Amino acid sequence: MKKNNLPDTHKFNSINTKLVLTNFQNSKSSASLNSFSSLTSKSLLYHSSMGVTTYNQEFTTTVAPARMFKAFILDSHNLMPKLMPQSIKSIEFIEGDGGVGSIKKTTFHEGSPFKYLKHKIDALEAENCSCKYSLIEGDVLGDKLESISYEVKFESTDGGSVCKMTSHYHTKGDFELKEEDIKDGKDKAMGMYKIVEEYLLANPNVYCEAKCAC
Repeated sequence: MKKNNLPDTHKFNSINTKLVLTNFQNSKSSASLNSFSSLTSKSLLYHSSMGVTTYNQEFTTTVAPARMFKAFILDSHNLMPKLMPQSIKSIEFIEGDGGVGSIKKTTFHEGSPFKYLKHKIDALEAENCSCKYSLIEGDVLGDKLESISYEVKFESTDGGSVCKMTSHYHTKGDFELKEEDIKDGKDKAMGMYKIVEEYLLANPNVYCEAKCAC
């Protein structure tokens, strides 16, 4: 896919962003991040049944849904390596061009806790700011998980948007995940959302052309 000419992120990589990146890399609590972002996280619901553990989470932001969806989903392969150069080495499509069935590989820098991971796009409705994708390969899965599938939907709110995310953890054998087992992933998701939101707030013209029917 053609890469976008995004604004220089040098000025964006301020102390606030570095704090977010430090939390992302070290898997610390996201509570300390709330002081410099309008993004908030709502209740986390949990249930487990027949080898599948499900979490529902919501993120609320002042950024419009179409811009968040474009940044976090449609153009993440271009944007995230620029915003998180300390963690992400590259993101590329190894199958397809971003449509349904495409497989995207994220490669982390040497010395990172994980080497790489692969996501497959299962469903995509850009006009409704929604998608489904699955983490199908990577050392992040360890020896207890077969895969993780995600459902993401951005909806309009007064003065911004809410992202509703459902994560399904498919475990191997009779292993059952507990909430504390995936706190790391929850904190990292919050950290990434904050990085994207801070960037979009600092650069209001980026993805301003993005539209949706949300």
